[in-house]
Amino acid sequence: MTKNKKLKVAILGGGLIGTDLLIKVIRSSMLECTGFISKSINSTRMAKAISLGIPISDKGINAIEDNPDMYDLVFDATSASGHLIHAPILEKLGKMVIDLTPAKLGKMCVPAVNIDECLHLHNVNMITCGGQATIPLAYVIAKVHDFDVDYIEVVSTISSRSAGPATRSNIDEYIDTTEKGLLHFSKAKKTKAILVLNPAEPCINMQNTICAIVKNPKMNELKIQVSKMVDVLKSYVPGYEIAVEPTIEGNRIIIMIRVKGLGDFLPSYAGNLDIINCAAVIIAEKYAIKRQTNHGES
Repeated sequence: MTKNKKLKVAILGGGLIGTDLLIKVIRSSMLECTGFISKSINSTRMAKAISLGIPISDKGINAIEDNPDMYDLVFDATSASGHLIHAPILEKLGKMVIDLTPAKLGKMCVPAVNIDECLHLHNVNMITCGGQATIPLAYVIAKVHDFDVDYIEVVSTISSRSAGPATRSNIDEYIDTTEKGLLHFSKAKKTKAILVLNPAEPCINMQNTICAIVKNPKMNELKIQVSKMVDVLKSYVPGYEIAVEPTIEGNRIIIMIRVKGLGDFLPSYAGNLDIINCAAVIIAEKYAIKRQTNHGES
């Protein structure tokens, strides 16, 4: 990567997430998509990439193996099982990979919490869309209460239309990875994640509810810190907002979140897919800046 040159990235996976990610990469001043890679050359999403002048391939991971110099970073937007195959290949090629599947191989990253810890790694895991939406506030709850949290539960409700085949086939992995992400960042004694696919018409925006049990709730400080965290999140996920501010209900702290997408390729109700893509892009952009700095560039 030379001065004033964008970071070359490949998108592995031509589904809903991969195509929306493509639009976001094209808009970025730091990134250039030099490969949009899927399994089918004839899909409407591949046609979209062609119309945008993006090089395409239907050879999957082989396209990267055959042309390793075309990419500095790879977004893996396939599936958890797919990433288990791709990860060792990409590591051998020396490529940084941002994993948008719930495979749990790389370091879990929530940009608002630990992005700086992840930029030197070869494999970064984006956990899940529900994790990206709820973990930042679960982390704030834990931090305000000195990481002494008895229980955290999150319920993410998304439009069934925004759940593609990969999401549906990875629901068990989604639950397990989200719970492990909550446990890692909050250090709670117990965590639980629930995903609801809502078939309502018109389609609903992504909604998330966080319930937490702590011994001595510090609500005033919590509200201040939640507001600060939301400002950080909105800097890269503009559609992120608090629907219900931190509230005590019985012995539980309740926070409700709504996420509206940017409407790049997917409808705006697909905030669940939008948030994980926005998080992946901000990591790639920060990685691009780090590479420039390490090469003595400005």
